[in-house]
Amino acid sequence: MTTNQHAVDFDSPAVAALRADLALALRAAAHHGLAEGVCNHFSVELPDQSGRFLLNPRGLLWHEVQADDVVLVDTAGTALAGRHPVESTAMFIHAAIHRIARQPCVLHTHMPHATALTLTADRALDPALSQTAMRFHGRLAVDAHYNGLALDAAEGERIARAMGGADVVFLANHGVVVCGAQLAHAYDDLYYLERACQAQVLAQATGRPLAPVNADLAARVAAQTLGERLQSDLFFEALRRTV
Repeated sequence: MTTNQHAVDFDSPAVAALRADLALALRAAAHHGLAEGVCNHFSVELPDQSGRFLLNPRGLLWHEVQADDVVLVDTAGTALAGRHPVESTAMFIHAAIHRIARQPCVLHTHMPHATALTLTADRALDPALSQTAMRFHGRLAVDAHYNGLALDAAEGERIARAMGGADVVFLANHGVVVCGAQLAHAYDDLYYLERACQAQVLAQATGRPLAPVNADLAARVAAQTLGERLQSDLFFEALRRTV
């Protein structure tokens, strides 16, 4: 049952804004072809550091999610507010990453080109290939051990620990998780991660040798890209106007 305290949190201006942003990120992901049926999940932790977080509901296509559809849950998987149920795999993965990796925003997708790279021997994007890929230099982790569906807490905790301080993790034979301090920045990274993976998949499909830059240059481009995130904020506001 939803308590009065939970109701106040859920309807406060700050949480209402987070709910709207989470719903926007989900609709944008559907618009950009990053969704997969009614699967996968985005979550954002409440700013009160209580461990509670907002999550998309079970059973809705991402393009139809509105702020009122978002659910408030705790780390035990209890729905505290909202009108929809949540999926268990979402709880096991997202609760563990919020708690162990201390990431405020957690975006998990099976988006096609990034997932395609998890099926290769390298398992991940090469952050020294395209300029877009270079923004992820020094930020990637690989969980190389696929263990089936995340249907228990131990699997979510294993994934969270495999991140090792990275904010992007490629899950072997599965998909990706992109994390961030705020939704606008995390979504921007998710979008450009898929674009970078798409470019790499297309380049590999030519059968010609690839030509990465050296690590120092890739690191410099990453620092240039992430030195200010105004472009990320502007992108998210453009999505708010159009999606």
